[in-house]
Amino acid sequence: MSETAASSDVNDWDQDLAANTVNEEEQMCLYLTKLFENSLSRAKKTKLHCSEVLVPERLIGQIAWDVLCLSSSEPCGLRGSVIYINMEIENMCKRLDRIVYDSSVVPTFELTLVLKQDGSSWPSLRDFFFIGTCFAPGFRQALRLSPGFRLIKKKLYSSSAGTVIEC
Repeated sequence: MSETAASSDVNDWDQDLAANTVNEEEQMCLYLTKLFENSLSRAKKTKLHCSEVLVPERLIGQIAWDVLCLSSSEPCGLRGSVIYINMEIENMCKRLDRIVYDSSVVPTFELTLVLKQDGSSWPSLRDFFFIGTCFAPGFRQALRLSPGFRLIKKKLYSSSAGTVIEC
């Protein structure tokens, strides 16, 4: 086999490996996106007391990508994570969910996601009138999320200060 052919095979292998890595990252990002969406869906009536959560178009995908980036430098990667999802409403933080990505791995870091209510929009007129008996006092029709969020990383094996990403 010639040296050029061997070099070509190595380059093809490198490109295949890079393509597989990108595909794997995309799959993980999609999976994380689904986890976050499911978490918000479960929290609607139980913790957020609303019938729907309005999410900016690319917010959940951006959060999933940032989580992947923050976990890439960890010993076990995303598998070693515990993710807390919180919602900041009227200067109060409420815990919505706790996600353990892989329960068979001892966590090496925690990520705390703080979503924020969009305070710039006026409440809907529907929020002031409760239709029927299914809406208890304090129940709002829709909660609109702000496009901004905080992601806080705390290493469990290190005494160093956490990393905070504010978007």
